[in-house]
Amino acid sequence: MEVLLLIAIVVGGGVFVASKMGSNNNKKQEEAKFADAQADARRWIERLGSQVLTIAGTDAASTQAIADASERYTAASSQISSATTPRQAELARESALEGLHYMNAAREIMGMTAGPELPPLEGQRNAGRVTEKRTIEQEGRQITASPVATDETPNYYPGGNVAGRPVPAGWYSEPWWASALRSGLWTAGSVMMFSAMFNGMAGVGYSAAAFENGYGEGYQDGLDAAGGDMGDAGDMGDAGADMGDVGGDAGGDGGGFFDGLFGGGDGGDGGGFDFDFDF
Repeated sequence: MEVLLLIAIVVGGGVFVASKMGSNNNKKQEEAKFADAQADARRWIERLGSQVLTIAGTDAASTQAIADASERYTAASSQISSATTPRQAELARESALEGLHYMNAAREIMGMTAGPELPPLEGQRNAGRVTEKRTIEQEGRQITASPVATDETPNYYPGGNVAGRPVPAGWYSEPWWASALRSGLWTAGSVMMFSAMFNGMAGVGYSAAAFENGYGEGYQDGLDAAGGDMGDAGDMGDAGADMGDVGGDAGGDGGGFFDGLFGGGDGGDGGGFDFDFDF
């Protein structure tokens, strides 16, 4: 009996030691992962900071793009200073990368070299891009999108996710994604705006209904999310207000990304439609 008891004690102790060692190894791996993510984020933040501090805009568009880059630098610096997990460090990196994309846009306008190619932002590829100039009426004001910077469209967005929605890359007369970036919420009216602005545009391969549901993976995903025909989903009247949210969050920055600028998180406001969004 004593022998069995001794064996049980030895086995139990071995299990405890093994468990403790495994826990310590996991902790060390997590700490190493965080240290790597933190170092990577700081590298991009420092690169952004050096450009923000040494390059000045020469016109309205480049000046605005640099101001937006500066805002992302401030956000990234704050995020990394309080980060305690690998994901939080990755979000700081995303903010810095977004700022560098703004800087590249400003440099291009001023005829400067863009520098080394930047890693893509989260959701940037799926968000699409503005491929033609288009102006719409929205709640008593005009909003214009353009594939290039103009005096009329000085506000740049590099493309990506804002509060869970894809926002196409391009130049705009106003940062319509700003409130969603800041609050993380989209309004129903933003979907309506997105429908009017991007429906049928070659560079944006998803419907307003897909935008509302947070899809930016492409045309077919948009159809699946909308539950049917692209033509019907794209028509706000028939889509049953699906578009209401599309405009606001086209970004997707967050996620990133983006935290951003004037506050474009996911703020959607309703324009006569009642949507229940969970973010």
